[in-house]
Amino acid sequence: MDNREETAEIKRPKAATGSPSLESSIPAEDETATIAMAATAVEVKGLSYTFPDGTVAIQDVSFTVAEKEKVAIIGPNGAGKSTLLLLLNGLLRGQGLVKIAGLEVCRRNVKAIRLKTGLVFQDPDDQLFMPTVLDDVAFGLCLRGLGRNGQSEQVVEKVKDRLKELRAEHLINRSTMRLSLGEKRKVALAGVLITEPEILLLDEPTSGLDPAAKRWLEDYLLGLDRTLIMTTHDLELARKVARRIILMSGGRLVAEGGPEEILDNRELLEASGL
Repeated sequence: MDNREETAEIKRPKAATGSPSLESSIPAEDETATIAMAATAVEVKGLSYTFPDGTVAIQDVSFTVAEKEKVAIIGPNGAGKSTLLLLLNGLLRGQGLVKIAGLEVCRRNVKAIRLKTGLVFQDPDDQLFMPTVLDDVAFGLCLRGLGRNGQSEQVVEKVKDRLKELRAEHLINRSTMRLSLGEKRKVALAGVLITEPEILLLDEPTSGLDPAAKRWLEDYLLGLDRTLIMTTHDLELARKVARRIILMSGGRLVAEGGPEEILDNRELLEASGL
């Protein structure tokens, strides 16, 4: 499906009581609040989700993300941030509309959606399951038919290249059970990036990292040339990496805007539980 649109200017309100409007024009000189919408990577309209026990996790959330835009979703514990990522990836199904690169997230499209999105969980132990780093990173390629096993020459070279990009090539023959948290995060990220997803979804990517590892990840994500949506409690990371901030609380989208517009608004953050 061709999802391309004409370039548009977008205004993000400082706060929203319901679904925000993303199409109001703004002064041309306000470059920080303007995105050239050559294509829409993610479209969410009226999205809601309730867990089987009756707990409401997401309530009437609407937003769009442009191709190669970097967005940080912030909010207190229980705001619905992680659930939202699972809904974008098709691991959960809610009420409302979710489109990934023009494809509606539904049963018939789930395979195509998984090819376009890569989700890195908050806890890498939920993601790493193969005995060695080589096997784990190679798994996504083998699943897509590139080599019958992780030991084929083509697959091994691709794994080496991806690990080298993440400064983790020395881990290739290590056991996934003998890694530090920072090393596990790199391996989990490598296992997703090796499949070349158009849209990268990260759940609390700096949680538990030491300062040096955090700085490295910030710089890496800043230079990443693909659509990025991440949930985080790390407001410094959000400020440095994201061009747009989405603030959630109680399962609702409370506000969205540029980093300064949201993160410098102490009253708004405190009222939202941050």
